[in-house]
Amino acid sequence: DGRLEISNNRAERSIKPFVIGRKNWIFANTPNGARASAIYYSLIVSARENGLNPFEYLTWIFANAPNLGKPGYAASVKDFLPGSTVMPEKVFTPQPENANTEKYAWEEN
Repeated sequence: DGRLEISNNRAERSIKPFVIGRKNWIFANTPNGARASAIYYSLIVSARENGLNPFEYLTWIFANAPNLGKPGYAASVKDFLPGSTVMPEKVFTPQPENANTEKYAWEEN
């Protein structure tokens, strides 16, 4: 009936850059460097999959994370998640070439 995708192409496309780049990441120098790379990659892919602008999303996180819990800033780590309503509007503006704008066959009118 078209409500679910018949393939896992979207998942395969989202991990393709990781698979291609894994040979380059062998040279992370330290375990902490490899961990940091994995965290950044996870944040960028999560932003793209949720239709956010990855650059603006990371910029907002880096600017606000040091002030976590202070008045006028994010109150908890949950405020940094892609579904948060605390983030500024520019974070929610997707980059056209990276945004997942795929329409579903079952979309209701």
